[in-house]
Amino acid sequence: MKTLNPLMLTVSAPPHMHVGRTVRGRMLAFIIAMMPAAALAVASFGIEALRVMALSAAVAVLTEYLCNLAMEIKPKVDDLSALVIGISFAFLLPASAPWWMVAAGSALSIALGKMVFGELGGSPLSAPLVGWAVCTVSWPHVMDINSSMLTTELTYPLVQLKMFGAAATEQYAYFDLFMGKQLGGLGAVQVVAVLAGGIWLAVRRHIQWQIPAGFISGILVAGYLFQLLYPESQPSPVFHLLTGSAVFGAFFLATDMSSSPKRRLPMFLFGLLAGVLTMIIRVYGIYPDGVAFAILLANFCTPALERIRPRPFGSEVKK
Repeated sequence: MKTLNPLMLTVSAPPHMHVGRTVRGRMLAFIIAMMPAAALAVASFGIEALRVMALSAAVAVLTEYLCNLAMEIKPKVDDLSALVIGISFAFLLPASAPWWMVAAGSALSIALGKMVFGELGGSPLSAPLVGWAVCTVSWPHVMDINSSMLTTELTYPLVQLKMFGAAATEQYAYFDLFMGKQLGGLGAVQVVAVLAGGIWLAVRRHIQWQIPAGFISGILVAGYLFQLLYPESQPSPVFHLLTGSAVFGAFFLATDMSSSPKRRLPMFLFGLLAGVLTMIIRVYGIYPDGVAFAILLANFCTPALERIRPRPFGSEVKK
């Protein structure tokens, strides 16, 4: 019998999943999946969108490198996780975001959203959303997409809905919203490209389909119920799905492996909870979108959802 060499055993931060892939490979897949949306963002908002994405990505990588040095651990920026966080954070910002806020938010996403909890896999929260939440609470006027993009002919559908009710949404065709002809996060509103990238990730099994399916189901079901309750103020649930960061949140933010459940049923319930919370915030809250806060709230429920597990085969049910 071959003796097992104890030096071959390694312990690393969770989550652990046997898929025969590396962290770098998974992050590279995420970058590839986001590139079509990034290209459409530049086409829609010009060089300003490229400026925001490039600065956010660079600051995220630099911040992780400095945090690694401060923590006296070997720098691991080559795993591309910081780059993914920086691009994801940029996707949630308006193209007119000032450089100092982009830099501050990206640095906070890494420092508070990831490194304060240890290395990759230790954070209970989606890192880009931590930086976004801090910026939204600290500089609400700068983060206000509707007022910061006055130089464009596009409008912010969710603000129109919040201010004027369901009648204001009749000016938007679903196809135009699907093609990204709306204001919002510069990359998140590129629905067609985000959806294509998300489906590609699911097909390649870099993400599990249960979380996006649950998230989309939560928005559609809750949106339908709210439309029945408030027909004058709430449009079709399809409108809610095609606006804001809904699709981007479903495929790229809620599927963060360190802050989401790992089993099939908990994953679906996690996505469903995030989708329903999104609709509750949109209907009753002061924030027009609500996707980011909804996913953060769902992240706090992950430990409870992880307790939902199958009964071991052959075990007796306690009375």
